[in-house]
Amino acid sequence: MKSFNNGGDLLYKWSTFVKISAIVFVSIAFFYLGRHWSDGYQQLTFFTSPLTSQTPSVSLSPNHNNSFDLPSLINVTKPDQKVSDQTLASVLPLSNPPPPALQRLGVLDENGVMTDEFEIGKIDPDAEENWGWGNETQVLGGDGEGSRVRVTKFWLCPDSLREYIPCLDNVEAIKRLNSTDKGEKYERHCPQNDHSLNCLIPAPNGYKIPIPWPRSRDEVWFSNVPHASLAEYKGGQNWISIDKDKFKFPGGGTQFIHGADQYLEQISKMVPDIAFGNHTRVVLDVGCGVASFGAYLLSRNVLTMSIAPKDVHENQIQFALERGVPAMVTAFATRRLLYPSQAFDLVHCSRCRVNWTRDDGILLIEVNRMLRAGGYFAWAAQPVYKHEVILEEQWEEMVNLTTRLCWRLVKKEGYIAIWQKPFNNSCYLSRELGTLPPMCDPDDDPDNVWYILYHLSGFIYYGYKLGRLY
Repeated sequence: MKSFNNGGDLLYKWSTFVKISAIVFVSIAFFYLGRHWSDGYQQLTFFTSPLTSQTPSVSLSPNHNNSFDLPSLINVTKPDQKVSDQTLASVLPLSNPPPPALQRLGVLDENGVMTDEFEIGKIDPDAEENWGWGNETQVLGGDGEGSRVRVTKFWLCPDSLREYIPCLDNVEAIKRLNSTDKGEKYERHCPQNDHSLNCLIPAPNGYKIPIPWPRSRDEVWFSNVPHASLAEYKGGQNWISIDKDKFKFPGGGTQFIHGADQYLEQISKMVPDIAFGNHTRVVLDVGCGVASFGAYLLSRNVLTMSIAPKDVHENQIQFALERGVPAMVTAFATRRLLYPSQAFDLVHCSRCRVNWTRDDGILLIEVNRMLRAGGYFAWAAQPVYKHEVILEEQWEEMVNLTTRLCWRLVKKEGYIAIWQKPFNNSCYLSRELGTLPPMCDPDDDPDNVWYILYHLSGFIYYGYKLGRLY
């Protein structure tokens, strides 16, 4: 019985030893497995129990809230293996290349909108000095009559031709005129083909890129329009002044020395129906000077064609164009102006040096042709406000002529008088027989303007033709 008990105790002790050994082995196995997997993947979670703590806690990986691309983790390389540049290029996303720089070579941007940000070609400062004299030519193929000659390089014209305008500076044609009493020398006399220039007009010395609008309304570079005498002659009338390397335009004129804005306000108050920018959108300014009248109308949504002859005031139109105002060199003389009938809502003359009543009012008849039905003629001149005998006679002639033209004197205030052309033909048709000037022939085209002389007897355009009133 004692031996049996000893054997049972031995068996019990052996089973207990096996259990403890199994537990120790499993614990050691888990310990090494956990350590191995913990080194490779930081995102795994393990239970730890600090020595100083009595309760168990959970330790979380710092990457537990991050997301990963599993395919890239599966194909991960070993730490000591280098990744080639091609592999990186295939794994990393490629960004879109930057768009090519836009090159602008004109005054329109890529959307077709006007812009002052554009590029110009490079300028060679020595080109003019080294230009040389005489044109360079090249014979193109063939012999005798079949050969052609091409000019590969033109020489520069003399400095005296910097202001040359072919059809207005044709001295030979002007000398052949029978008379210049009515301003014929200021009209177009274009040279024949065999008398045209074969050289390039040089730019003024020190020419600069023009100042852009709207700054150009108030100032331009002196070197671009080097006419200092006009500033001396008209400086007291607030036309123009010189300030260092620029011309400044205070906005005045001969008849509105206090500025064009104040002058335009006066006209608007005299005849509210003129309504610049609404009823009146297109204007002709006769004898424009430096075009301040048209320059200030632009801010009122009015487009003005400024005209003046190339006379003793030098080339006034060059100032207008440099400022950015539409302008043409032309004159009221013996031919029609190059504008169609009914082209303007208002014709303006402020001391424009035009004798409107000469030759039975033939020049005012030309204004009548260009004015739309119901359009206005604004005249600011000495006969309007001065009470000298000669000037009062001129005023009476003007009133008599405009009455026969069926114009209505809308307002006379200060030094400005404003007339309005009739809206229909009722006045023309009710005139007494023999009233001058007579009506135009129905077959006479009022839009035919190139080199068309005024009718000596003067004619008024009237009547409906092609749906328009002349």
